[in-house]
Amino acid sequence: MASSISSKPFLGATKPTSSLSSDIQRLSFSSLNISFKPRTHKKLQIQAAGSTFGNYFRVTTFGESHGGGVGCIVDGCPPRIPLSEADLQADLDRRRPGQSRITTPRKETDTCRISSGVFEGVTTGTPIHVFVPNTDQRGHDYKEMSEAYRPSHADATYDMKYGIRSVQGGGRSSARETIGRVAPGAIAKKILKQFSGTEILAYVSQVHQVVLPDGSVDHDTVTLDQIESNIVRCPNPEYAEKMIAAIDAVRTRGDSIGGVVTCIVRNAPRGLGSPVFDKLEAELAKAVMSLPATKGFEFGSGFAGTFLTGSEHNDEFFTDEYGRIRTRTNRSGGIQGGISNGEIINVRVAFKPTATIGKKQHTVTREKKEIELIARGRHDPCVVPRAVPMVEAMVALVLVDQLLAQYAQCNLFPVNPELQEPLGLNFPNLEPANI
Repeated sequence: MASSISSKPFLGATKPTSSLSSDIQRLSFSSLNISFKPRTHKKLQIQAAGSTFGNYFRVTTFGESHGGGVGCIVDGCPPRIPLSEADLQADLDRRRPGQSRITTPRKETDTCRISSGVFEGVTTGTPIHVFVPNTDQRGHDYKEMSEAYRPSHADATYDMKYGIRSVQGGGRSSARETIGRVAPGAIAKKILKQFSGTEILAYVSQVHQVVLPDGSVDHDTVTLDQIESNIVRCPNPEYAEKMIAAIDAVRTRGDSIGGVVTCIVRNAPRGLGSPVFDKLEAELAKAVMSLPATKGFEFGSGFAGTFLTGSEHNDEFFTDEYGRIRTRTNRSGGIQGGISNGEIINVRVAFKPTATIGKKQHTVTREKKEIELIARGRHDPCVVPRAVPMVEAMVALVLVDQLLAQYAQCNLFPVNPELQEPLGLNFPNLEPANI
């Protein structure tokens, strides 16, 4: 926009002298144009880039699939928390490629390095920088894809948005970007575990047409060891074998299948989430749906709840032996009114079949010529086994962000003991920082 200011003298102003008048005449303009550029808040500029997540515990990821490496910067982590690279590596190893025959054969150790924000084994409260180098790139596998768009991939839409893209490995659209989520997710899980005894566990509950029956996994007792006991990460051994067989069948044909990851949260603090736009389930949905290949989100009874009546669906309250208000059932999925109620949070995330497959498909080139394409490269025949730690990470990032918000707003002053309880039930047992 622009505004125009006339050069006429203001009322009551003295007339210019002859020398000043001649100077003005030499300028030869009748109006002064001043342009105003619209101001954009810096925070909005950062968010618009789409690589930063969180408000108080903020994570920015960087890097591309076939570049020098990938990683993240974590800002807002509380100080004096014991932290080492080994704390992150366990979850990164669960995410890394090449871990079994049903994952991509790309060989990466995904060894992380923390280069800031930690001093003598504890966090300092300043930004934490985590970097993982890429060591097994094969850029030549993507020569054909520099011209042709892979069906159902991000190739075409990246060109439509930016007018340019990183061809090798899909660039930022590659699931390799999720290293920058899993690493800070491990930090978030450690904070939640130490502060409130919160546990976050995810497992594969469906692969293609192999569906784990409802109730076959006890969410009160299931353990990480049970989930990690097989390569598909299903805690039920019988169905795990069926899922592995389904993946093997499509892998040998150069095809792919999808599935569902279920994630539960035990001992979640009550009161997380805010009314209206920042409901906890809305924040969780945004977080997990930002993962590559996601196509659906449910929590609690989900879509199945639409088949019930209100009297069948409602979770009735009772008082347990410790005097705490609980619900007899948990169709709400641990969230009511957008706020956690202390019951087990239960979410399910649907993942589509891997878009890049080894079968011939019809597509078009950048020059809009119709061709047939057989995609090269190394890809997962089914993404859900490696998606398990990714889902856990995004759920953890939401919860730790909400925990910081709840503590700042509602626990800054003494709580109402008749209606509220402390966030950190296990706070006296918090692991001391070795300073």
